[in-house]
Amino acid sequence: MRMPLPSAAAAAVAAAALVVLPGTASAAEVPAASSFTISDPRIRESSGLAASRIHPGVYWTHNDSDDGPYVYAVDSATGRTVARVTLTGIGKPRDVEAISLGPDGQLYVGDIGDNRNGTWDHVWIYRFPEPRQLGDVTVKAAQFTVRYADGARNAEALMVHPVTGRVYIASKDESKGGLYEGPAELSADGSNVFRRVADVPWVTDGAFSPDGNRLTLRGYFAARTYPWKDGRPEGEGERVDAPWQGQAESVTYTPDGSTLMFGAEGEGSRVIAVPVGQAPADASAAPPKPGSPSDAVPSTEPTVGFGKGAVVLAAGLAIVFAAKRLLSRRRR
Repeated sequence: MRMPLPSAAAAAVAAAALVVLPGTASAAEVPAASSFTISDPRIRESSGLAASRIHPGVYWTHNDSDDGPYVYAVDSATGRTVARVTLTGIGKPRDVEAISLGPDGQLYVGDIGDNRNGTWDHVWIYRFPEPRQLGDVTVKAAQFTVRYADGARNAEALMVHPVTGRVYIASKDESKGGLYEGPAELSADGSNVFRRVADVPWVTDGAFSPDGNRLTLRGYFAARTYPWKDGRPEGEGERVDAPWQGQAESVTYTPDGSTLMFGAEGEGSRVIAVPVGQAPADASAAPPKPGSPSDAVPSTEPTVGFGKGAVVLAAGLAIVFAAKRLLSRRRR
């Protein structure tokens, strides 16, 4: 979601994030071969990220809004776009926020944002097979109508479980969000009702680990990984050393599950790789092992995590929410 914050608000948000830093461990050095910069000037609002299973090192992404029915494939080795998929058979996208790859080899695109803060009574999911050949192509996508059992809401995260294929959406608002479970199979006829199954923090994106045993959720300031059991996230999870990116909008696992890729909006945005499991659940309770990456080469970038810092970050979140609401109204 576009967030050109006024300078005063941006400064306040940055200050709120920095308050948490003394209690968190720094991320390990970002692997240069895995991190990359999106160079395509057409991709100005990369709001979702999904690792290809067919094309090694390729990531699927899309713009947030004001673009069209397009999905882009970016080669992490060069940062260049190697494919643009044009979707047909769907309506005009409103606020595309997320993308996820299912076990069926199909890409699920979540047109689930609501800049009007819950005034649209339905949103959409688009689905199409991941192209086996890279290049510009037009495909016919299936369109699914989504409604929430407890009423309309804004959301930015859509995750497809890599084993069951069930679709989940994480909503967000000023205080907290909810994790919503879709039906076992989506239907193109009628509405697909998503039901709340858990409370979650303020979320801008999420991703399941390739084995389906973990769910990672990220927000503007933080990220956390939860054990996944019986169709639910379990416990408080563990903190992830997510990079500070400002307009932090996306996350995905690499296909081998060894690395989390964190993305952000903005032209020429950076996708940053963070090794999985490099930080303990409580950084203050477990120092890094001698010779570990975090012990050897600490990152110069601030990192944050869900948990005790949430209270401190509340002020920053309030500023973000107020600024985005004001700007979205102006856009409308």
